[in-house]
Amino acid sequence: MKKRTLLGTMLAMLALGVSFGGVTLAHAADQTLRVGIMSGEDEDVWRVVAANAAKRGLTIKVTTFSEYTQPNEALSSHDLDANSFQHKPYLDAQIKARGYKIVPVGFTYVQPIGLYSRKVKSVADLPQGATIGVPNDPSNEGRSLLLLQAQGLITLRDDVGLLPTARDIAKNPKNIHIKELDSGIVGRAIGDLDAAVVNTDWAVKSGIKIPQERIAQEKVSGNPYRNFIAVNEKDANAPWVHALVESYQQPNVASEIVAVYHGATLPAWKDAPQQ
Repeated sequence: MKKRTLLGTMLAMLALGVSFGGVTLAHAADQTLRVGIMSGEDEDVWRVVAANAAKRGLTIKVTTFSEYTQPNEALSSHDLDANSFQHKPYLDAQIKARGYKIVPVGFTYVQPIGLYSRKVKSVADLPQGATIGVPNDPSNEGRSLLLLQAQGLITLRDDVGLLPTARDIAKNPKNIHIKELDSGIVGRAIGDLDAAVVNTDWAVKSGIKIPQERIAQEKVSGNPYRNFIAVNEKDANAPWVHALVESYQQPNVASEIVAVYHGATLPAWKDAPQQ
């Protein structure tokens, strides 16, 4: 093979992150990527990701959102190249409702959803007829009800999967009242509730004390709610995708995740360091 042809082949392979001698060198052609995330702590995390990405030929421009349905709509409309804010049950529900052609390309972190209270110190102390707030979007309401079931507060119908609703409660020995609220409101309403199931990011934004006010938390092992970077299906195999994911899945990003979320959020990719 001529030297010029060989060099061209090697450069193409490097752009795709092909391994030479056991060393992976992911690098994309210099380009700018628009990435959608939720406002707040993730902005600090993505500053570290952006610095990593710059070494791989990527300039990251972050767009922040305050409402969960917006980043997928922006991605599907090609106003973004990627987003990073959701888990698979949420994306599946969005695809079913809106027909998005969006796919996950690399895990980021997991935020075990928690049950919080300012009125009781344990699940056992919840009174008869207690009112418990839950997020009202399908995936997070289902996640909340599964947590309540794991704590013995309710029993759901068999085979409800990951998306049960309050209508799927088969047994409710304490006559728990489920109050469905917007994900961004349920944490702020904790003072008016006996307890509330709140996503970790919204718990932090709502001023809930973690872990002091947490009376229960879902298991981390085997958790189906790991968040990920997502792109439009047509871009899934683009060279920049591998470079973007590799820029995220680094030890310095793992350390930042643990720091900004005060240990309530953990890196979720394979072999990620766990503090």
